[in-house]
Amino acid sequence: MTVRDIAATDVVTATEDATLAEIAQMVGDESVGCAPIVENDEPVGIVTNRKIALSLADDRDASNRTVGDIMTRDLITIESDASVHDAVEQMEDAGIRRLPVVESGRLTGLVTLDDVLVAVADELDEVADVIEEQSPRL
Repeated sequence: MTVRDIAATDVVTATEDATLAEIAQMVGDESVGCAPIVENDEPVGIVTNRKIALSLADDRDASNRTVGDIMTRDLITIESDASVHDAVEQMEDAGIRRLPVVESGRLTGLVTLDDVLVAVADELDEVADVIEEQSPRL
């Protein structure tokens, strides 16, 4: 199974010049935990709802602050044709829960640990069904 198979493709994105108020509203309205920051369709950073909350706790006046002020710039991405196992390893190694998915450097989706868990659970359900069908009944 590849990352492409499980990644969300309808990703909420923003640019570095978006205000903190705008990004907070956006992730809240869309009920997402993060927004990749893009420039010309290429991811250059990421902002999580946790990062937004922590930055507002430090300075409640967000009127003159932008996403560029708080985003994580050392972005880790994954190619869409990578395996789900590779995605989990990258997340574990980096201590993160979300990976922007790219093809030729362009953002095509987002994969999260939740996506992986759902995919694995679905696979296990299918395996359980096969075992049930093939097991003799007592």
